[in-house]
Amino acid sequence: MALVGYARVSTTGQDLEVQLEKLAKCDKMFREKRSGVDGARPELRRCLEYIREGDTLVITKIDRLARSTSDLYKILSRLEEKGAQFKVLDDPLIDTNSRTGKLVLGILSLIAEFENDIRKERQMDGIAKAKERGVNFGRRKQLTDDVVKHIRKRRRHGATIPQIMKDVGLSKASVYRALTSG
Repeated sequence: MALVGYARVSTTGQDLEVQLEKLAKCDKMFREKRSGVDGARPELRRCLEYIREGDTLVITKIDRLARSTSDLYKILSRLEEKGAQFKVLDDPLIDTNSRTGKLVLGILSLIAEFENDIRKERQMDGIAKAKERGVNFGRRKQLTDDVVKHIRKRRRHGATIPQIMKDVGLSKASVYRALTSG
């Protein structure tokens, strides 16, 4: 009958301390710094493997646990299969022991997913507008015309491929691409 805490923040720049303080009464704690969208959350996986019948998974907020409604229900189903309970500290209405708690949980998770979809739409709109203004995304091109000219000149003057790689800081494939491109 252990209280098992799970705390998560999305980025390494964020702090887990507020969640950890709220979860201080838990018998066992799992914590990680990973995006909720990231399906590979090793500490959550370890937490769910650790939980036994009669234990209660405790989190501070619902969005700290799941990345979508379907993800949330998978986690809750796994807890139910193990005979474990679920509790959200910042929202005491969410309690898998009651019908009302299950209803509230379902509604809140749908709202959270809706908000996430709206946030994604805004992000995509912002990216599209930035592209219209000529903003380039991704890594900068490393094989610029000047770099290609430099690589070819060094090769004509007898430099080896490893020497050129070290000189320009590019991979063997990039150096060969510069030498063979039109």
